[in-house]
Amino acid sequence: MESLTSASSTSSLLSLRSQFSKPRTPSVGLNHWVKPKPKLEVRCVLEAMNNASAAAENDKEVKLWGGRFEESVTDAVERFTESISFDKELYKQDIMGSRAHASMLAKQGLMSMSDRDSILQGLDEIERSIENGEFVWRTDREDVHMNIEAALTDKIGEPAKKLHTARSRNDQASTDFRLWCRDAIDKIVARIRHLQVSMVILALKNEGLIVPGYTHLQRAQPVLLQHLLLAYVEQLERDAGRLLDCRARQNFSPLGACALAGTGLPIDRFMTSDALGFTAPMRNSIDAVSDRDFVLEFLSANSITAVHLSRLGEEWVLWASEEFGFITPSDSVSTGSSIMPQKKNPDPMELVRGKSARVIGDLVTLLTVCKGLPLAYNRDLQEDKEPAFDSVKTILGMLEVSAEFAQNITFNQERIRKALPAGHLDATTLADYLVKKGVPFRTSHDIVGRSVALCVSKGCQLQDLHLKELRTISPFFDEDVYEFLGVENAVKKFSSYGSTGSECVASQLDYWVTKLEIK
Repeated sequence: MESLTSASSTSSLLSLRSQFSKPRTPSVGLNHWVKPKPKLEVRCVLEAMNNASAAAENDKEVKLWGGRFEESVTDAVERFTESISFDKELYKQDIMGSRAHASMLAKQGLMSMSDRDSILQGLDEIERSIENGEFVWRTDREDVHMNIEAALTDKIGEPAKKLHTARSRNDQASTDFRLWCRDAIDKIVARIRHLQVSMVILALKNEGLIVPGYTHLQRAQPVLLQHLLLAYVEQLERDAGRLLDCRARQNFSPLGACALAGTGLPIDRFMTSDALGFTAPMRNSIDAVSDRDFVLEFLSANSITAVHLSRLGEEWVLWASEEFGFITPSDSVSTGSSIMPQKKNPDPMELVRGKSARVIGDLVTLLTVCKGLPLAYNRDLQEDKEPAFDSVKTILGMLEVSAEFAQNITFNQERIRKALPAGHLDATTLADYLVKKGVPFRTSHDIVGRSVALCVSKGCQLQDLHLKELRTISPFFDEDVYEFLGVENAVKKFSSYGSTGSECVASQLDYWVTKLEIK
């Protein structure tokens, strides 16, 4: 009967349900009615289903934690709780941690040197198998930790069962994740440096080019393009600094904290900490396994970086438009339209702008996961990895494509020069001129405002006004006023530290060329 198909089983069960749902007419009174026995066929079906279920139960591998359990978890629970589909990303860090842990256990006399050597050799073989694409990841083994440990047990037998001595998946997972985040930060910082170099080189190629500076997306003052590009380099430097600060704070070892309370076995947490390149073991074992603030800080730093890149993307998307026309991206970083043959779109930077939302969303996801958790470890923290993986993958892509874009755009200098006169960009410099003549700034502000109003009524620029016209507004104007008017003259007058003056910007460029070791 075990060979019955699922379709015939279903048909028999429906027949059984029909049999018992039919109304009965008792022949000798209700109290003497006897429920009929199921037909032989139905009993066989039920027995077959029970036998099949028992067989499937017996085929399941006993969990490494399964000693106190009499039943296996259901398939639905197994599918819902597994994390191997994503946390296998941590295999290198997990094997690294196990190597350090095994070596420490052997040194402390908690396993023999021979067992340690067997474990280390087995881990090496498993790592090669994973990297060659030969390793079989099993959902019934739940996660990366138990997949590797079970595979090690299959490979070397009894010695592998000693590896989890004085270790819980709680401290193991936190250790692996800290190691992974540390490696990820190093990759992101390298990409930030590459983008900084690309921006500085772009600045060096456009020496002396003046562009309109904007506030409220309205023309404000003239600035050197090099100055504007270096503003993004400064922001990226702070982004890198936040990540490196985060790296330093997270670089402490949870390994040996066990489930939450530590252990009574004579382990050496300082040995494993040193072996894994951590600064020191974490002082509090409960804190070591229960908090994910190191990931929150990391994703927060990524989010700020993403916002900076989004702003760069927005600026370059605007500047590539026909309305601005300040830049032309090369074909290699542009895309077209499926219906409009003339289109050339700066899609990479539009997606940089759009993908910043994902990075911010990853942070919000993890903040929400962590906000209500009691001490110590809770299974909710399994949800910490996918947002982190996505955040890192996304920010690396954003940085890479932003650098590609910077290396493949041309500033349309003639278009920019023709656009410069509009907007009275030299008005603030004219106010500074009056201040140097002894006029209080608020008064000079009013004078220049009335001068601009005169220009608007005449349809001209400040430098086009005759001295006689300027003197009708204020007697403080003199012949030397024209040394302050026009965008080129205005830029030359900037001299404060960090300003857009030519000498100041040249000094800033020299600093970044040296710091970033640009030849």
